[in-house]
Amino acid sequence: MVLEHIFPEDWLEKKGRYAFILGFIYTVIGILVASILFPGDPALVAVAITSMLLLPELYKIFSIEERQESMEKKVSIKSLWRDDIEIVRIYVFLFLGILLVYSLGTIVLPQMQANNLFREQLEIRFGQGFSGQAVSVGEVAGTLSFTPGLFLDLLGNNFLVLIACFIIALLAGDGAIFLITWNASVWGTIFGLTAKYAGVFSGKPPLYFFALIMLIVFPHMLLEAISYFLAAISGSVISKDVILEEFASNRFFEVFSFNLYLLLFALVFLLLGALVETVVLDNVSTYQEIIRMSLMGLG
Repeated sequence: MVLEHIFPEDWLEKKGRYAFILGFIYTVIGILVASILFPGDPALVAVAITSMLLLPELYKIFSIEERQESMEKKVSIKSLWRDDIEIVRIYVFLFLGILLVYSLGTIVLPQMQANNLFREQLEIRFGQGFSGQAVSVGEVAGTLSFTPGLFLDLLGNNFLVLIACFIIALLAGDGAIFLITWNASVWGTIFGLTAKYAGVFSGKPPLYFFALIMLIVFPHMLLEAISYFLAAISGSVISKDVILEEFASNRFFEVFSFNLYLLLFALVFLLLGALVETVVLDNVSTYQEIIRMSLMGLG
């Protein structure tokens, strides 16, 4: 692939913040190509193309980590954690770049064009979770408490996404990027749509509401996203690094055990994310009001 040779091999690893630019550009390319080749229903195709463009870059990153770990005489939890934190940072910036494209696209494009380009994402437009968990305004408005039922719904739905990320990464290496890209597109489209129609109803700029939404949801969004990234990294490393190690050796068990611990960390982040999201949906009146205005604007 031509695009993967434009940047040096260690470009993203040394400057992870540039992953945001990469995620943004590849998402724009994916949407444009999908809209040209599949004008009837480009939504899922755009996600697939974006994922395919990102795969070579992720492969290079994991290849660098594999070479570094193979040269280390002794595997330490500290070194493995340090390496994986860098990959999480790259995933975060990629995710934010993808999310921003879909948010701005939903806000800026005319309604008919946005409805066609983001059809699949808009079908779950009332979803407020990372994976599109449906939460209606009636469930959150007027409450100032912690709703156990909402928490369990969010946790259960997000847990399925986490397991899917882990299994796909385990079976297909970096294949979990498709789910991550899909969820970024869903969240970005939902936030963009909510901001757009809240602006229509109130007469204020949609970007104002988008900034408010991001300020409110960013903590639980980041926690849930990191949980999926850790699950994807755990599955990917187990599928690659462990196979490269001598079976039943000390190094084999060290790498394998660490990545199982990484999966447990993913579950902890998932739990915290669902907890924070429940508190936000139950108690942040500003968010509830933005959703109400959006529904009125859609009216």
